[in-house]
Amino acid sequence: MREKRKEKREKGRARCCGASRGLTGLETLIWVGVFSVVLGTIVSATLYFYRVNRYTLGQATSITSGQRGLDEMMRTIREAAYASDGAYPIISIATSSFSFYADTDTGPQIEKLRYFLQGTTLYEGIVQASGDPPVYTGAEATSSVSENVRNITFATSTFRYFDSNGVLMTDYTQIDDVRFVTVNLIIDTDTTQLPPEITLRSSAGMRNLVGY
Repeated sequence: MREKRKEKREKGRARCCGASRGLTGLETLIWVGVFSVVLGTIVSATLYFYRVNRYTLGQATSITSGQRGLDEMMRTIREAAYASDGAYPIISIATSSFSFYADTDTGPQIEKLRYFLQGTTLYEGIVQASGDPPVYTGAEATSSVSENVRNITFATSTFRYFDSNGVLMTDYTQIDDVRFVTVNLIIDTDTTQLPPEITLRSSAGMRNLVGY
């Protein structure tokens, strides 16, 4: 009788332990499943945040860089001057390019400059004067002023020119009449995404020509 009771207790204990082990395993599976869902949600949210904000951060960087380049360019335009060989300060004007002479460094010579939009990048080209008498026959050194410029995409003039009366010039052969220059840069890292493009605008009067 005692042996039968002992056997029943052992079977009951075995069933109890087995049920406990089965419940623990099920709980583990549930915990792993919940953790996987939470982890997947976090990863998805992180990737979405990165995709959305990558453009915003890129746009902010392009705008900051573009504004810095625009400010430097306008300072140079204000310093337009007669060339070291005596040539008139302005060489040529166009909607997407502007060529002139100015002193951009502390050297004794005046540099030949060209700002031009090519694709989505606005460039600065500089030719140093050399020789005696000075000539501008050296290679042009180019550098980027601003990137992600969408003026061509939006059919917008980069450069606009005004005479001494503030009248917008349309005859680009009359370079002697130019006194003020306005620059517009449409900045957009990706034209297919929001936020929309930003327009940077600035103007400068050429100090050595204003008043003539």
